[in-house]
Amino acid sequence: MSGWSPSALQVERLAYRRGQARRSTLVAVLSTVALTGVAVLALVRSPGWPRVRQSFFDPEVALASLPAVLEGLWLNLRVMAVCAVVIVVVALALAVARTLRGPVFFPLRAAATAYVDVFRGLPLILVLLLVGFGLPGLRLQGIPTQAVVLGGLALVLTYSAYVAEVFRAGIESVHPSQVAAARSLGLSRAQTMRTVVLPQAVRRVVPALLNDLVALQKDSGLISILGAIDAVRAAQIQTSVNANFTPYVVAGFLFVLLTVPLTRFTEALSRRSGWLGATAGVAGAGPLR
Repeated sequence: MSGWSPSALQVERLAYRRGQARRSTLVAVLSTVALTGVAVLALVRSPGWPRVRQSFFDPEVALASLPAVLEGLWLNLRVMAVCAVVIVVVALALAVARTLRGPVFFPLRAAATAYVDVFRGLPLILVLLLVGFGLPGLRLQGIPTQAVVLGGLALVLTYSAYVAEVFRAGIESVHPSQVAAARSLGLSRAQTMRTVVLPQAVRRVVPALLNDLVALQKDSGLISILGAIDAVRAAQIQTSVNANFTPYVVAGFLFVLLTVPLTRFTEALSRRSGWLGATAGVAGAGPLR
């Protein structure tokens, strides 16, 4: 029995599609090169380009400032990692509290709702200033005074409110029949939440959580306003030392190198799960600045 072979019409269709794909790729490449060339030409022909190049794109200053900026970036990464873990725990507790039913849980629901409303409404930079300068001013025993700790606390307070809403959306997306089925099998409300609802909810909101992680990765640089020597503050110091703005460009480039891979991974995961577009509004929400 001979193997299957495509018909002449099918071969023609496949060849046409391949040709169309090649033409589309060629047009995209050419248009990108042309647009980039026009932008670069307009930039280098501008009257102030020599001064800007000297002030922002000095290779010697970039190499001299790179070690200090990298050391500061390592602090940003550690802050982001620790804050991300704490944010997930706090946000999950807030989301569960907001979904509790019954009058006895009203104080918990009200407190969680007030927390989310307040910290979603406050700009992150304002929270950083209030926490960074307000808590040490209380002079209470045990209150941290380190800029890194206070900056991380402000990030946790703000991002927990946003991530809590992501978790709550995931919890409420689980159909009530799932809860009813689990309860009919004899599971308690706590067991139903832990073994039935939360696993499905978390799986559905993973792309949104990764999106918030991308934003947290960038916003970790804001702890510099409290005096922490992170990548941004290190760039500021190097700018003062060299009387040149190139260290800021170096810090920005390093942040982009960290952010782009995670962003592409988030988009790929979103497309794979069919999540992009269906819940893009949830992913688009971010801290107010």
